[in-house]
Amino acid sequence: QVHLVESGGGLVQTGGSLRLSCAASGRTFSNYAMDWFRQAPGKEREFVATITWGDTNTYYADSVKGRFTISRDNAKNTVYLQMNNLQPEDTAVYYCAAPGTSYSISYSPGSIKYWGQGTQVTVSS
Repeated sequence: QVHLVESGGGLVQTGGSLRLSCAASGRTFSNYAMDWFRQAPGKEREFVATITWGDTNTYYADSVKGRFTISRDNAKNTVYLQMNNLQPEDTAVYYCAAPGTSYSISYSPGSIKYWGQGTQVTVSS
């Protein structure tokens, strides 16, 4: 069974930064893409960023491009999301996520098999 555990959320002022971490266990981490999604109150869960298994490619939602950076450390089975210049509209619960199939990329919640418990990020104006 795959387990994903996020950490690093919190309260930050507009323009501030946070780094989220997600520790994975239960399978060969380096064979799978890893994702971050988020869900704001009253809204659907949305894609934020993904990183391929070999750390060779990253993809971002337009709303975070240039401000957020996804990275991974396969030796530590951990994926990160560095968030800079945070804005109030970034307020959401952030979820670490992983597909069930190796060597595949996921952009939608429907293609995700494993989810973390979520970590709250709140940006005050």
